Amino acid sequence: MKKFFESLNNVWKIEELRNRITLTLLLLLVYRFGAHVTLPGIDATQLENLAGQTDKGIGSILDMFTGGAFSKASVFALGIMPYISASIVVQLMGIAIPYLQKLQKDGESGRKRLNQITRWLTIAITLVQGPGYIYNLYTTLPPGAFLLGFDSFQFLFSSVLILTTGTIFAMWLGEKITDKGIGNGISLLIMVGILARLPQALFQEFTSKVTNNNGGPMLLVFEIVVWLLVIIACVLLVMAVRKIPVQYARRTTTGDFEQDMMGGNRQWIPLKLNSAGVMPIIFAQAIMFIPAALAGLSKSETSQSIAGTFSNMFGFWYNFVFAMLILIFTFFYTAITVPTNKMADDLKRSGGFIPGIKPGVETADFLDKIMSLITFPGSLFLALIAVFPAIVVSLDVQQSWAMFYGGTSLIIMVGVAIDTIQQINSYLLNKHYDGLMKSGKNRKAVA
Repeated sequence: MKKFFESLNNVWKIEELRNRITLTLLLLLVYRFGAHVTLPGIDATQLENLAGQTDKGIGSILDMFTGGAFSKASVFALGIMPYISASIVVQLMGIAIPYLQKLQKDGESGRKRLNQITRWLTIAITLVQGPGYIYNLYTTLPPGAFLLGFDSFQFLFSSVLILTTGTIFAMWLGEKITDKGIGNGISLLIMVGILARLPQALFQEFTSKVTNNNGGPMLLVFEIVVWLLVIIACVLLVMAVRKIPVQYARRTTTGDFEQDMMGGNRQWIPLKLNSAGVMPIIFAQAIMFIPAALAGLSKSETSQSIAGTFSNMFGFWYNFVFAMLILIFTFFYTAITVPTNKMADDLKRSGGFIPGIKPGVETADFLDKIMSLITFPGSLFLALIAVFPAIVVSLDVQQSWAMFYGGTSLIIMVGVAIDTIQQINSYLLNKHYDGLMKSGKNRKAVA
């Protein structure tokens, strides 16, 4: 523990890193403050019905990602999610649209153009989601909650404009954190929103187990231990890679290539166990909302039964279909994001090869086979983590606390935390310190 605090002290000694961390914390504080500013024209004392609606279904997920802003009718009620949706659309459309493919290959100029397209698409998505959110307020809150009138055009126009501005401002905060702060700004905004719900969820579980004598403190301690073990499992899932050995031929003074184990450079191709990250869960979650929405359009008994089944996030059939979709989307997203053919071509052009495998087509087939073999257990593990909250709810755990046992929220928190720590470690190593999770002794400068 002493070495850990010494490492934190070393972090604070580096002026650039200290300034970046301070700026990041201040911008995150601004985002959290905005999450508690209610939309003008709404009585903040009459939001109990909206908070009750977000206890289950899609509302609970959106409220978690926005750090409670969704249930508070905040100016940040839509949060950064429209930007995430726009990024996913641009990424997927890049597979089919040649113009976007060209931008992806144009380096920095192409990246800036793609970012601009994503921003405009974010505004378009927000302008569609904004009226939908206001309509949800109309159907949920009592008429007295609207200070400007229940059907006031002035309220509708101003609220949609403010929600759009709030999303744009949150997007700007995320980009500023990425450029001037530490870590990925957009991901940090989501993680902070998720973590904002953790104290309340833990307090509710404490009240249930200890105050109401529903298991006692030992059961609560056991739940926390299981939660920590699940976090460790998520870390292993995010960090796990299969290393494919690569041998590079050595160029001689005559210009020929010499192939020998002593002269060549031996490296690795790291293939991640979960190359798709959290995207399969996000895609599957989006699909799971469709059956309930379509069934809700009909008043028949069958439709109502389907709507009830797919609205219960902790039900068996919901999670069974959810897990199957995650398995499918994991293979799909891995196939479109891990270009084994391009990897094989780049390896061949650089004079590298996998020992025992011919360069070119055979190398691409070999890499594709390895990816298929490691993606299957990775997808199973990801599906298990995604449905784990439903498992712990069946064991008499509060729903708000169970949401932190898996799903999109836990994967995001683990991934963002690892990425941020790695960036901090890079600063420490460049300044001749040990990494954040190692000893805090100074490294000797290399002459």
